[in-house]
Amino acid sequence: MQKYRPKDDEQGLPVLKIKELRQGFCDSNSELCSPSIKPEYIVHDGDVIFSWSGSLLVDLWCGGTCGLNQHLFKVTSSSYDKWFYYAWTNHHLQKFAAIAADMATTMGHIKREELAKAEVLIPPHSDYDRIGGMLTPLYDLVIANHIENRELASLRDELLPQLMSGHLDVSEVPL
Repeated sequence: MQKYRPKDDEQGLPVLKIKELRQGFCDSNSELCSPSIKPEYIVHDGDVIFSWSGSLLVDLWCGGTCGLNQHLFKVTSSSYDKWFYYAWTNHHLQKFAAIAADMATTMGHIKREELAKAEVLIPPHSDYDRIGGMLTPLYDLVIANHIENRELASLRDELLPQLMSGHLDVSEVPL
C-alpha cells in the first residue's frame, strides 16, 4: 500500500496489516491508503482474511473498511459459502504453521505451492446445504456481534471522557 497513499483531496482508508489483524481493528497508528485502490483490495466487515507470512492466522475481519496489505489474503469464493472456506482455511492453519516454523528464515511464510497442496473435501450438495443452513446463521451472528462490540467500544470511548469531566450530565436519566 506504500505505492497507494491517499491524495491530498482524499480521506484515506486504514491499511490492514498483520498487527491490525491480530488486534482486530485499525487505529490512529494504522497507515492510510487511497480509497481509489482496486475493489478486490478493499476489505469489508465479514471478509475472511488469511495471514500467510509472519504470524499465521485466519480471521473474520470485523474492524471496518480498510485496504489489504501484502502478506495477507482476502479469502473468497464465487462457488462456496464463507463458513466453508473459512473452516477449511482454519483447518489447514496448523499444518501451515508447522511448514513456516521449519523454514530457515526469521519470518516464516507459506508459499503458493503449499497452499495448492491443501486439500478440501466437498460434501454432497444435500449435506453442504444442511450444514450451511446450521452454520451460516452462526457465522452471521459472530460477525454482527463483533461489529456491535466495535461500535459500543467506540461509543464508550467517546462518552466516558465527557461523563468523567462532568460535561455530560446524566443525573436526571431514569434508570
